[in-house]
Formats: sequence, structure tokens, C-alpha cells
Amino acid sequence: MALTYGKYLKLDELLSLQKAMSEPEEHDELLFIVIHQVYELWFKLTLHEMGKACANLSAGDLFGAIATFKRIRTIMKTLVGQLDILETMTPMSFNSFRDRLETSSGFQSAQFREFEFAMGFKRPEMMKPAAADVQGLKRIEARYHAPSVVDHFYDYLETIGVQIPAALRDKPVTESTREEVRIQDAILKLYTTRPDVAILFELMMDFDEGLQEWRYRHVKMVERTIGNKQGTGGSLGVEFLKRSLFKPVFPDLWAARTRL
Repeated sequence: MALTYGKYLKLDELLSLQKAMSEPEEHDELLFIVIHQVYELWFKLTLHEMGKACANLSAGDLFGAIATFKRIRTIMKTLVGQLDILETMTPMSFNSFRDRLETSSGFQSAQFREFEFAMGFKRPEMMKPAAADVQGLKRIEARYHAPSVVDHFYDYLETIGVQIPAALRDKPVTESTREEVRIQDAILKLYTTRPDVAILFELMMDFDEGLQEWRYRHVKMVERTIGNKQGTGGSLGVEFLKRSLFKPVFPDLWAARTRL
């Protein structure tokens, strides 16, 4: 039998996965489910693309890294745009089915924790919300013990002659990224001597800014929907989300700005 569009994309299976818990079904629950399922698909693609970006960086493939970070940056812009759709749901609409979510929460998203760890935000306590997801927890733990994109960035800098301080090379991969003035010195020099590398730096900054924009928009969306109430599943809600606002993936690229 010939392969069709529907069979290739497994549309029958895909379109059967949006099951509302409310009864009778609340109109906006479908919107809520679709948006979050789509987010998980974007997270999957982002992790896939970030894997390529890391490989590009470690291999010294400048143009491959440029193309991949351009794609990831565009995905981040799409993630931000989807919040516009979710914000058409009023607090009253959300409250009409919120109790049906029971103990489920976005804090349990294994893929988003994978993403944070891949970015260098290594917080072992953030594995706990995903503990019930056995396969997801295994993936999170693997990311926790793997080099972050910043470690691969150091690999790239080495390929173009930058000496990476031993303190950075020797630190456990389970530690979060930290600023290093000697990396900033190298970045400043490259900005003035390697315009091709500067293009990569700017795309990395674009991605970093996009992630911070998504965090901000996500916090405000949650705040306008539930205020300062506790989140679903007992999560800490807005106040917890605010703690990670404006935390950069590439702190040395940002710090170097003040010295340009």
C-alpha cells in the first residue's frame, strides 16, 4: 500500500491524543492540551538541534554552528509566539477545568529539564518533579552528567587558538556554568579580529535573549492566569519561575558587552 501523508505523519494516532479530562468537555481545555503537546514537540526538536550545535562547536565547524543556532533561535521565537494563543484563554476558562489537572504540572516536563541541563543550568533538585516519569528521569540524569553547550563552546574556542583555563576544563560537568574573565578577554579579541566568529557570537546571543524572552513571557502568562497562587501539582508557581528570569546561557558573551 502506498505511503500517504497521513500514514507518514501517523495522523490518526496523533489526532487521537488530545483527550479532555473535563466532563462535559470545557471548550478551552483542547487549546490547553494542544499548546502543551506542541511545546513538547518543539522541546524535542530543540534538543535534537542543540545536539547538532554541540557537535558543530566541538568539531570547529563554524558555519555548521551558525546555521544551527539560527534555526534554534527561530524555534525560540515560535515558542514565544505560541504564548499569544494561550493568553486568549481567560482565568475563568482555565479555572473551569484546572482541578482536573490534579497533580500534573509543567514542572514535571522531563524534556524541559533536559533542555535546562543541556544549557548548563545544572540543578539536581529539579529532577524530583519528574521522578514519576521513569524514562524521562533517565534522560534528565544523562543530561546532568553530560557536558553542556557551554562546554562544547569551550571546545570551539580551543579549535581557534583560545587557551581554556584549567579551572573550567577540570570542573565537574554537573556544575552550573560560571563566568570567567579570561574567556571574556578571548571573546573581546575575537570580536575585533574574527568577524566570521562574531557572527556566531551574535546568533548565540540571539538564542540566549530568545530563551530569556520566553521565560519572561511564560511567567507573565502564568501570572495573568492564576496570579500568585500555587501552581498545579503543588508547584511554587510564579515566584519560583521568577528566580530563573534573565539567567543567561552564555554569561561571558553578555559580560563582554560592558567592555566592548
